[in-house]
Amino acid sequence: MGGKSVAAAGLQPSAARSDNVWRKIVRDRYLLLMAAPALAFVFLFRYVPMYGVILAFRRFEFTRPFGGEWVGLWYFQMFFSSPSSWTVIRNTFMLNFWDLLLGFPAPILLALLMNEIGSRAFKRATQVISYLPNFISTVVVCSILYIILSPSTGFVNVLLGRIGISPIYFLTRPEWFRPVFILSGIWQSVGWGSIIYMAAITGISDELYEAAVMDGASRWRQTISITLPAIGSTIIVLLILRVGSMLGSNTEKVLLLYNPLTYDVSDVLGTYLYRMGLLNANYSLGTAIGLANSIVSLLLIASANWIARKVSRVGIW
Repeated sequence: MGGKSVAAAGLQPSAARSDNVWRKIVRDRYLLLMAAPALAFVFLFRYVPMYGVILAFRRFEFTRPFGGEWVGLWYFQMFFSSPSSWTVIRNTFMLNFWDLLLGFPAPILLALLMNEIGSRAFKRATQVISYLPNFISTVVVCSILYIILSPSTGFVNVLLGRIGISPIYFLTRPEWFRPVFILSGIWQSVGWGSIIYMAAITGISDELYEAAVMDGASRWRQTISITLPAIGSTIIVLLILRVGSMLGSNTEKVLLLYNPLTYDVSDVLGTYLYRMGLLNANYSLGTAIGLANSIVSLLLIASANWIARKVSRVGIW
């Protein structure tokens, strides 16, 4: 019937599809105009620079930035044969593994706790207070850490001194770098990360909780049997995205906190790339490291999505 109506109107199927697309563009013109700046930003700063990936396979020359000698995988071999390469890979993975293990559940727990608050005014105040650290600059956060963790005048060491514990040099001791980095990151992002879960919890029907109350279910049982299953798809999607960034790291924060005494545990791919690619002007090596990181991240997110689809039939594609 659809083909006959198109033929009756004197239009070919391809012409009918083009006309349909044009009608949708006209219908959604204002939405497209609103999205145009974001699309232009992504195109100019994400897709256009992808041409520079070719630099990973060529020797950089200032006179011919993208047309130097073709060296193939030489820079990849240089990186993976370097004694420090596996150290920075290990540090990057461990830092992100502990951040995933401790930081990913934190917004979920905060959202569940805020959902239990009965007073609306207190609940809003709690939300605002927990959101505020997200708007603090990373530079300011690191400055706060230097102040409160100072071995002589820092708030933490002053308290430790009052209970008879000697001052701890938190930012120069390798064993303390990861706890300080991860816990400060959780403090800064937990409130903002809980917004998505709070929105998902808000969409749960009150009738489900009312039925559970009539059946005698406690608040804990309601959380386990209703709230968590209802936001399960949201948790899985965000977990997949988080796994995809396992080899990423907050390079700016690491640069502000690390020092030669903590290089063994704090030197990550981002800081190594910064030193090798920018400070040493080895742009081809830096491009090769970045490309290898992107490929591994793509494999991680694809694997996490495949596992999630097999286990729960929920994924991002």
